[in-house]
Amino acid sequence: MLLQLAQSERVPHALLFLGPTGSGNLALAVSFAQLLQCEQPADGPCGVCPACRKASQFAHPDIHFSFPTVGTNAVSTDYMKQWRLALSENPYMDANTWLQRLGAENKQGNITKDECNAIIKKLSLKAFEGRYKILVMWLPEYLGKEGNRLLKLIEEPPEQTIFLLAAENQEMILNTILSRCQLVKTDTLSDDDIAEALEEKRGVDSNRARQIAFLSGGDFNTALQLADNPENDDAQLLLDWLRKCWRGNGVELVQWTESFAKLGRENQKQFLYYGLHFLREMMAFVATGNARLRLRPEEVQTVQNMAKVLDFEKITQLAGLFNDNVYYIERNANPKILFLDTSIRMNQIMKTA
Repeated sequence: MLLQLAQSERVPHALLFLGPTGSGNLALAVSFAQLLQCEQPADGPCGVCPACRKASQFAHPDIHFSFPTVGTNAVSTDYMKQWRLALSENPYMDANTWLQRLGAENKQGNITKDECNAIIKKLSLKAFEGRYKILVMWLPEYLGKEGNRLLKLIEEPPEQTIFLLAAENQEMILNTILSRCQLVKTDTLSDDDIAEALEEKRGVDSNRARQIAFLSGGDFNTALQLADNPENDDAQLLLDWLRKCWRGNGVELVQWTESFAKLGRENQKQFLYYGLHFLREMMAFVATGNARLRLRPEEVQTVQNMAKVLDFEKITQLAGLFNDNVYYIERNANPKILFLDTSIRMNQIMKTA
């Protein structure tokens, strides 16, 4: 579809690439931007013309990038060196990986008012050498209400100006922005595609590649992390927490909470997202009895043990707690109070007859 759009030279002025983390929506948007600027396009960007060489190094003067940063007045151009390096290493990265690269620690990412003003200024200029002026914005969810500043520009862009937005959560994007974009959905990747890519890009043997592909659940970013670092801290941390909540020892829970509070908000959110994944797999096991879960053997064993004492309703309540905590963290709740309270409530849910 994208090839046909480029060949027809009737590209919509705003495209929203929407798909789950690790599905490749950012990689696809960047590749499409390169195709649009390519001087000799065929079944994709040629890769050898001057425009392709610059675009492949993320340095084409008419392909601009916007992404979440840390700080009230931060703009993307302040972090272009880190951005080019991160994209070259892994265009399937997740938001937390990127923000921790910027030293976010306890701060949350955003796309600021100053960044929106910088976008308006950049796109008001004429193209330097390409056929189009292109803005690739990663995670417009981080715009929040600042996105209103871009509405007029997206609706009535200057001639030969194109917006390519790569997003993961449609519900967090302003409806006024959604209504101005043509949607391009990217699905989770197949196990076969992920396994093949791991063999090619990381030299993983075929059996291990297929195991990682199954565990990653269609998320190539997770697959790369598993290939590079088989031990997942979130997995061990969650299992430890669940065991402590089951025992309900107050001293243990306080100690765990104080240690966890030091991780920083973005890491805490990432942990909760992993926890939701774990609970979804547990729901599937309780509902179907099928032990073929997208979890490691130790986690599958924990699921099977917990399923003996937790029914579907209790797991649903735990998932609701995790989901609520993501909301509270985004609004700067005190993590020590929040997670100690959650630990106590988890113990109550687990032990309720």
